[in-house]
Amino acid sequence: MSTEISRRNLIRAAAFAGAPALLPAQGANNRVNVGWIATGTRGAHVMKMMYNAVPDNVIVSAVCDTYAANLAKGKDQIQSIGKNTPSTHVDYRDILNSKSIDAVFIMTPEHLHHEMTIAALRAGKHVYVEKPLAHTIEEGAEIVREAKKAGKVVQVGTQNRSNSLYIKAKEMVAKGMIGEVHYVRAFWYRNALEQSPWNYVIPTESTEQNTDWKRFVGTAKNRQFDKDRYFRWRLYWDYSGGISTDLLVHQTDITNFVCGKTEPVSCAASGGLYRWDTKNDKGEVPDTLSALYEYADKFHINYSCYFGNENFGYGEQFMGNEGTIEVLNRQTLRFTTEKFRGKAPAHVSARKEFTEEKPGNDVPAVQDHTKNFIRAVMGLEKVVAPVEVGQQAAISGHLATLSLRNNRKVLWDTKTQKYRFS
Repeated sequence: MSTEISRRNLIRAAAFAGAPALLPAQGANNRVNVGWIATGTRGAHVMKMMYNAVPDNVIVSAVCDTYAANLAKGKDQIQSIGKNTPSTHVDYRDILNSKSIDAVFIMTPEHLHHEMTIAALRAGKHVYVEKPLAHTIEEGAEIVREAKKAGKVVQVGTQNRSNSLYIKAKEMVAKGMIGEVHYVRAFWYRNALEQSPWNYVIPTESTEQNTDWKRFVGTAKNRQFDKDRYFRWRLYWDYSGGISTDLLVHQTDITNFVCGKTEPVSCAASGGLYRWDTKNDKGEVPDTLSALYEYADKFHINYSCYFGNENFGYGEQFMGNEGTIEVLNRQTLRFTTEKFRGKAPAHVSARKEFTEEKPGNDVPAVQDHTKNFIRAVMGLEKVVAPVEVGQQAAISGHLATLSLRNNRKVLWDTKTQKYRFS
């Protein structure tokens, strides 16, 4: 076993030693029997990563999607990689009704996570659900309660926790290599013309007949069939929190992971549509967002996102009193020490600065995240992103959305799990 894998397992064991015991799934030939809900771009990618990670431990026996072409592609992917023919469904509840299914992967737009996750847990299924955990704080809280009641494994798709560079950063902070940490800068910059990266292609062959609009809408506001809303759902508040819940949650979550934090006590956010041409394009969510988070123990996150310039890319800067750890684009870790104007203490100056490069490191992170989930269902590991952690990450995102949309600072009470505006 490699040193890196051993280290990763030690971190997982330490972080979740208090988690409840896990129940192994009873799959054919010791394989977890999986039902797959949604096979669009993200769903297809995560499925591929899962097959790469644990090809001998899973069988996807059922697949569901509300768009006929995606459903067909999902079936083809399973036949090609998994070498079996799954049953196909438009209604996800058909999958949950199957007693042979051990676990489900929920790869749908975020406004459907609550309904589907609750239903899956009540049907006795283990759940892997993409982030954010839910579309609102209240929905996420209900999922947490239901998961505890069900006693099932829930993994949230914040895969940075399975990224080896962030695991290393967490170790370094724990060892005191950058001293006390009170401040983190996190950012995600893209040059995104015409509402890219959320301006997803609308298939020319899609129609109201082969796109189940009613099931897509779910509990959201009932509207007339709209291809733009269906295929570009991230651009609309009914189905998405935009930057806050697609991008920001990854970075507040990994800050919690690396620095040992949970929930902030306040958030002040601002932004708007500065880059995209709203006269010619549809959509509602901002292309520009800044958010400031305060934590109870003298800790601060400064977050920024802009879709008009990609020069600085994506990353986090963990700024300690004695040094800095930067993780950039999920594939570069850079460690530097504070110089103290040439009078650094001996224990600081003795530390060697370094840069570690791992091109394409996000791919193995997703693979490891799915592998961790499957092995947890089998009773062999504990998940690195359990439902409680997923809710903590989502809370940060929702607080930013609330602050932005109400143009007010929002305060969070960690004891009552309630927010109010200042």
